[in-house]
Amino acid sequence: MTVPEFTTLDALVEAFDAFQRCTRGLRPRTLHGYSALIRKFVRDVLGDDPIDVRRIIPSDVVGFVTGMIRRYSPCSMKLVGAALRSLFGFLRVQGLVDGRLEAAIPRVAFWRLSSLPRFLTDEQLAMVLAAPVTDAPCARRDRAIVFCLATLGLRPGELADLRLEDIDWRRAVVSLRTRKTRRGALLPLPRRSARAVADYLRWERPRTPERHVFVQHLGSRRGMPISSAVVSAAVARALRRARVEAPMQGAYVFRHTVASRMVRHGASLKEVADVLGHRSLDTTAIYAKLDVPALRNVAQAWPEVTP
Repeated sequence: MTVPEFTTLDALVEAFDAFQRCTRGLRPRTLHGYSALIRKFVRDVLGDDPIDVRRIIPSDVVGFVTGMIRRYSPCSMKLVGAALRSLFGFLRVQGLVDGRLEAAIPRVAFWRLSSLPRFLTDEQLAMVLAAPVTDAPCARRDRAIVFCLATLGLRPGELADLRLEDIDWRRAVVSLRTRKTRRGALLPLPRRSARAVADYLRWERPRTPERHVFVQHLGSRRGMPISSAVVSAAVARALRRARVEAPMQGAYVFRHTVASRMVRHGASLKEVADVLGHRSLDTTAIYAKLDVPALRNVAQAWPEVTP
């Protein structure tokens, strides 16, 4: 068996990506996150090209993860560990390292459901949705993006992937082709969101043969599909215009807001999971903390203490 040689970081990452797509079927966005972490790890440990992955030792792994703990939250450290395990598994299959590197990845303490979901209050949400349309080049697109996120609870990538034929205007529903659950979904399209999207399509969207609903407006990529980063940037602009101090940055604040509002209005966790596209109810369980009346019913009385 011929052992491959990866003398450059680009060659290593390219082979790693191809292997993961072939053997695990990872989504491009997941691979992108893994690749960014792997690039940082290899550069920190091995330096510039040419590289020799056989020089990586367990203490390098421990030192890298320990350094990342100072910058990443415990939840985000799960991604660091997953990326490194995937890399070392790939290198082990190639015959370049043994299992000691995977075993050297430190475990970062993280208790599931230990935090509360961060979301907008009803007043903050109303302020964002009531903000007037400005004269900015992408104002109507940003407004349509915010309304869809705030009413449908979509992930940024799901909204960026939305196509014109996915909207059934007569039935007022949106069809999602695929989600993380590997299944599609059919969600109701509220009237205000439908009006915002229609306003964007009619008055602002560039003329383009592209079938994605939301496209780029400026530069050489005018008329091309937007990315998740563009969705998050639109959210940041909307929050600034409304002068709302959000508890978290990016598009996921609206996803958490949708879920929290559903729970407070009596929706079951199964209903919330169906809307959000969660594969397991365990993922949705964190929102149970928001149902204070239900928690009050199951809480046990504090035993009296007698001197």
